Amino acid sequence: GRARTERPVPAPRRLVSWIMTRPADLSDDDRTHLDDLLAACPQLTALVEHVRGFANLLTQRRGAEVRPWMTAVESSDLTPLHAFVRGLRKDLPAVLAGLTLPYSNGPIEGANTKVKLLKRQMYGRAGFPLLRQRILLS
Repeated sequence: GRARTERPVPAPRRLVSWIMTRPADLSDDDRTHLDDLLAACPQLTALVEHVRGFANLLTQRRGAEVRPWMTAVESSDLTPLHAFVRGLRKDLPAVLAGLTLPYSNGPIEGANTKVKLLKRQMYGRAGFPLLRQRILLS
């Protein structure tokens, strides 16, 4: 029944969703709460800058700028991000292609997922001819 003077600390998933959302898309209350948390923790501020920078590279297909981003991350003291950058460096040509080229295997993956779903639904029923018919009709 007492009035709280401080805001409760958000759950980790909530904080991640605030970080991954564009600042303009956050509600005013969420944005001010995130700003308060960022003011209290400089490592969190650096993390948010790096995450938003990478999201910007992804959404705008700016693969040419990924190397400076990786250098900036490696110069920071955020060890979990260092592991992420090491993973990117292992397959850098594929990362650069994914960040610059407009091609996607999304439609093929969607078709595979649909076939697997139908296969699971048809398990134990009437055999392959009926499964084939359902796949062709869907």
